Amino acid sequence: MAERRIAVVLFNLGGPDSQSAVRPFLFNLFFDPSIIRLPTPLRWIVAQVIARRRAPIAHEIYEKMGGRSPILPNTQEQAAALTRALNDLGHVKTFICMRYWQPMTDEVVKAVRDYAPDEVVLLPLYPQFSTTTTASSYRVWQEAAKRHRLTAPQKLICCYPTEPGFITALARATQAGLEEAARIAPQAKPLVVFSAHGLPKKVVDDGDPYVAQVTASVRAVASWLDLRESDWKTAFQSRVGPLEWVGPSTDDVIVEAAENDRAIVVVPVAFVSEHSETLVELDIEYRHLADARQAPAYIRVPTVGAQPDFIVGLSRLVRQALGKPESVQDGMGQHFCADWSRCVCKALG
Repeated sequence: MAERRIAVVLFNLGGPDSQSAVRPFLFNLFFDPSIIRLPTPLRWIVAQVIARRRAPIAHEIYEKMGGRSPILPNTQEQAAALTRALNDLGHVKTFICMRYWQPMTDEVVKAVRDYAPDEVVLLPLYPQFSTTTTASSYRVWQEAAKRHRLTAPQKLICCYPTEPGFITALARATQAGLEEAARIAPQAKPLVVFSAHGLPKKVVDDGDPYVAQVTASVRAVASWLDLRESDWKTAFQSRVGPLEWVGPSTDDVIVEAAENDRAIVVVPVAFVSEHSETLVELDIEYRHLADARQAPAYIRVPTVGAQPDFIVGLSRLVRQALGKPESVQDGMGQHFCADWSRCVCKALG
């Protein structure tokens, strides 16, 4: 009897792999209708303008990271670990599908089709669902799958904000950060700042469940660590453009904590791999803010990456998806986004 062939596709953002890729990456990002909600001709113009204007700043950012984003090698490490964790299921192959840079959706769909799987599991490396991340990746995947005649059954895991492996990996890393803060500044009361990429407030008001799911993740980690309400705050980073964004902003929270003589432990709660928002924004820019205001300590907790607890959690999600008939599945089975009009189960299921 032939071995079962399973394709697991990891959705992620992607990032420039060279300085020459920075501007086209930015164009791809801002040309996404989930990011810039304008008609196509106008959105194309706006994306070109934003990419041109932001490219010099982005070049400087990636120069601080060695000229390229580490997100692809990080994701490759996660993919290899996940494949090993699933090797008892049959012939499992894990594919990486980036939204805004290589390897992009069209080529990945064709590679999956040529693999001829019996079943495909789509697993976003975005634990919390948003129309700007998971829904965007899924939309272009569906379009490409139809275009390239990928007919194997496909299942999307829409979200997993409180998946035990994810929470355990993040909590253990946070505990290590708290212990380091205690060594550096034993007299200072620590504040754990859970930082997530922000969204314009109007996106959330339109029914996007992302902020609610970030809150669920934060509360799960705080519970795991038995933190009091005064021990932590949720904040949002990476604001761009003139629109009002969800808050509070990470930089404001860091400044306030430093001025109150708190030791600061920053936890990237919505990023599972290192990239510019962690390596530059958190590690350099926000550290400078904390140091300038003489914070007793500033510790940045690493992303969960390929930590064993997280990989076990991802493998558990894949196994659960294979055992259920639904094409779009809430990875926790708790309907985290069911009350939101733009959740994937309603919009795309």
